Amino acid sequence: MTEIPLYTKLSTLPPAFKAEVNDFVDFLLSKKKKAVKANKPTFGYAKGQFKMAPGFDAPLDDFKEYMP
Repeated sequence: MTEIPLYTKLSTLPPAFKAEVNDFVDFLLSKKKKAVKANKPTFGYAKGQFKMAPGFDAPLDDFKEYMP
């Protein structure tokens, strides 16, 4: 929807409804700001949530023929 039909509909509303529309637009803008902040990753956020097995980085016997 473009701005012109939206403005046309808005101009036909009584003042009380225009105030409600204004409040709703403010709500949507604040919701947009929160969504942008929520998507920003934080370094170390998952610290302590994963455990590596004791031999995780040990060489695998399956790949010995490919190793020099």
